[in-house]
Amino acid sequence: MYKLKKSMGDFKKVWEMMKVVLGIEDPWVLGAYIGSILVMLLCVVYGALNWNKGGEDEEEQIKEEIEWHEKEKEMEEDELGLWDEEG
Repeated sequence: MYKLKKSMGDFKKVWEMMKVVLGIEDPWVLGAYIGSILVMLLCVVYGALNWNKGGEDEEEQIKEEIEWHEKEKEMEEDELGLWDEEG
């Protein structure tokens, strides 16, 4: 029990020192700052791990878009008379 009281006393000393150094008196505000820094670090790590993933099938996606555009051109030409090169 004495060790627990001593560790709580140490925590209170550290907290008092942080209040003086950082000027943050509310532990929830400090928690928000620490949480935002941790989330930022997590995002950086995630971005570094997934830097160029998903670009392997880019050529296939471009071909699909070209085919889709050509089909759309044909449909508009047939139905609305658009894209008519003859005038």
